[in-house]
Amino acid sequence: MSDPDRGIQPQRLRQLLHRLVDIYSPSGKEEEILEFLHGYCRRQGLAPLRQPVDENRHNLIVAPASDEIQLALIGHVDTVAAFDLDHYGYEEHDDQILGLGTADMKAGCAAMIEAYLALRQLRGPAVPVALALVVGEEEEGDGARRLVKDFRFPWAVIGEPTDLKPCLGHYGYLEIQISTRGKRMHASLANQGHNAVEAMLRLLLKLSRYLEEHRPELVYNVRDLFSSRAGFVVPDRCEAWLDVHLPPAAPIGSITLELEALLAEERNANPALDAALRFAMIHAGYEIPERGPMLEALKGIYGRRGLPMEELQAFRSHSDANELWAAGVKPLLLGPGQLEKAHAPDESVSFQQVCLAAELYLELLASLYP
Repeated sequence: MSDPDRGIQPQRLRQLLHRLVDIYSPSGKEEEILEFLHGYCRRQGLAPLRQPVDENRHNLIVAPASDEIQLALIGHVDTVAAFDLDHYGYEEHDDQILGLGTADMKAGCAAMIEAYLALRQLRGPAVPVALALVVGEEEEGDGARRLVKDFRFPWAVIGEPTDLKPCLGHYGYLEIQISTRGKRMHASLANQGHNAVEAMLRLLLKLSRYLEEHRPELVYNVRDLFSSRAGFVVPDRCEAWLDVHLPPAAPIGSITLELEALLAEERNANPALDAALRFAMIHAGYEIPERGPMLEALKGIYGRRGLPMEELQAFRSHSDANELWAAGVKPLLLGPGQLEKAHAPDESVSFQQVCLAAELYLELLASLYP
């Protein structure tokens, strides 16, 4: 696709990615990047729709001329908070593009936008493919939930960082809140009361040992741990937030019951323990069978380009794909960048891979909807 008028334009793609990375857009504060993208799409001849998510935030949707959508290209424009607010923007070092959100997933967004522009040039506005730029993926997934309330489509391609390895499977996810309570008193009297932090530490140790011994296939992370802070006192409250990622076939319902039973056992063994466990989020994993037009098209494209089509892996993190799957959409995850570099202080992506991602998206869509 060397013709600049009928294919991917690397310079246009680079300029778009540069601008996206330079706009700070943590979850909940995506307004500036959405205003830029709205103007960018309009300048490129698209007619984006604003889909309200809350009173201040919205998704940006470019829908086909017909009412029928067969597939949606989906990218989230939000990032995690900056590791360093003085050094989060765009940098280039040879082929590497550095900056907050380069891997997760502003490179994927830029590649999808570029592919969509090229697709419109090739096929016109009637092709049954939508472009959806959504908010909130790094926090609640509220943008994706809102998207599927108003739009229906059987397939989606999500540009999460998969190193351009197609993922038809996805890990499940549990977000867990654990809280403990104790008795507030002067710090010099700590041996006379119940310390909420100590109770939490014992619970977390028990939980980690249980998962290591009985559920070693799970990935377990203590994301946040904090207590009541009031000076020279014994803390009376402690709270922890946990991330648990589960392989697609893991029995997520059984695992939630096991964790609740573990807490109940601890309460029975220690009647003074005042603790609670709550599942703030439960997302089931999934595996889409490796057959059908989507996979056949991918195999053909990867074969023609001499790219390895290894055994398909499951995406190991949680993403908007979980929300889409729950709404009846079949999501394929395919994007530039590596998950290992996402959310890291030195987050980066290969620009050559970003260009290749845009070309793959375009070829996939053109082969599915000739």
